[in-house]
Amino acid sequence: MGLSQLYWLAFVMPFVGCTIIPTSTNDKRLTHHTPKITEKDFEFNPYDTPIAQQYKQELSAKPDASGATLIEDGLSAFIIRAVFARMATKTIDLQTYIYSNDFSSRVLIGELKNAADRGVKVRILLDDYGTKSDIADVIVLNQHPNIEVKIFNAVKNRSRLLYYPQMLMDFNRLNSRMHNKLFIVDNIALITGGRNVGSNYFYPETASNFSDTDVLFLGEITGHATNSFNQYWNYHLAIPASVFPKSKSKRAMQKLEKRFKDLETTSADSIRKYNTVISLAQREYKMKNFEFCWGTGRFIADPPEKVDLPMERKETYYGDIIIALNRLWKQTRKTAYVSAAYFVPGNGGVNTILKEEKAGVHVTILTNSLASTNAPTVYGKWEKYRSKLIDGGVDVYEFMLSAENRRGRLHDRERKQSSFSVMHSKTIVFDDKISWIGSFNLDPRSAYYNTENVAIFESPEFAQKLRDMIIRDTEISWHVTNDKNKTIWTGRRPGDTKPRVYHHNPNTSIFRRIFKTLTKIIPEKFV
Repeated sequence: MGLSQLYWLAFVMPFVGCTIIPTSTNDKRLTHHTPKITEKDFEFNPYDTPIAQQYKQELSAKPDASGATLIEDGLSAFIIRAVFARMATKTIDLQTYIYSNDFSSRVLIGELKNAADRGVKVRILLDDYGTKSDIADVIVLNQHPNIEVKIFNAVKNRSRLLYYPQMLMDFNRLNSRMHNKLFIVDNIALITGGRNVGSNYFYPETASNFSDTDVLFLGEITGHATNSFNQYWNYHLAIPASVFPKSKSKRAMQKLEKRFKDLETTSADSIRKYNTVISLAQREYKMKNFEFCWGTGRFIADPPEKVDLPMERKETYYGDIIIALNRLWKQTRKTAYVSAAYFVPGNGGVNTILKEEKAGVHVTILTNSLASTNAPTVYGKWEKYRSKLIDGGVDVYEFMLSAENRRGRLHDRERKQSSFSVMHSKTIVFDDKISWIGSFNLDPRSAYYNTENVAIFESPEFAQKLRDMIIRDTEISWHVTNDKNKTIWTGRRPGDTKPRVYHHNPNTSIFRRIFKTLTKIIPEKFV
């Protein structure tokens, strides 16, 4: 080693953390790890749990019966998660890409901790990239005897200074993300969709809010989601949180518990109101006032092995999700409504949609505008396909940056949209009878690199509710058309007496439009 290299090391080492963790359970350091939660904890009949007993008649009507209720707004999404955490008697499984470590995240893990205090077995599986595991409070909960936390696809050296160099050195693995989103209670209730765990997914009052969609399922479909969770939980890239220094810190656990107690003391009135809302929602469920639509569901998820595939295999990956999507397109005869936050269909996807449109299937597509998206690089790729779709007869809409009325209701009360709202949904409705909802974005990253999950639900009643939600979203969106090879955005804001018409991306600065154009040099497969 040269003298200059020694000087460099002497300078860098004080700033570099020395924590190195195993990135696979095949590592000898983890061979003696003893799990706290085992298969024995799942040896119960989900249909005998109190959650299932409320809808015993409907669930027993057919062996493959499932119920579904649409969760349109973030506050409802949070409340329903809290309600089912409180009703849990056996198990709770949480799988998510992002855990934001903010106020709502802490309240939710507080609910999980309370459930664990009652004896409920709780498993939490987080993606390392999306969670910033070293600072996440949820890691500390691994000290609880009834809670087990694992981190998926971890970075080896925990120094933030070395994070990006490691990303480059192990790009194939670390570029793939566990994007799955599941919340499973007593192996009978499932919440899935586009939402991660964080305030900007749950509260419209946040400065930057994700306008998203979840579904609460009850019944047979949940067992398949649990099987998928187990595959990830037992995969060699799911690392026990016990290897992270913070997870073993008694002081960190004491601080977290103090936060919970301080919240009870300083926000007693707010907590009383919160508990009242949760109790009312529980009562609504027990009185069977949740609007379940009954039908048959199918749950599909990428296998965790997708992360380990060589790059050349990933770039030609053709998994069960894509197979199912293509099959649904071929079966569609009349209409398809697509709500896709990040829509980069590729030439193959465009050709499929245009073929359906030519065959008499009218397609409506809603995605983010340049103003509303949090990923202008993705928008730059979407532009490449937009005109061809419009010219082929597809109705195209782009979500407005903000609007007076936010879509989604909590007990029929309209809520206001935040000042900056990103559409984050990943839903499709085929022929007003089959619904597609999950974590899968219609873009190359979801198709080839990330692991994803979707639920396919056949119920005309539910499909029409999801379709109507998408249509309401188009009403607070720009209708995008072509006129003599020029793109035009037309739409109304609340209070407008006539439509506004733009010949460039609405509500954007020249700098954002230039940046979007510059990002077009990035290969499509990496956006």
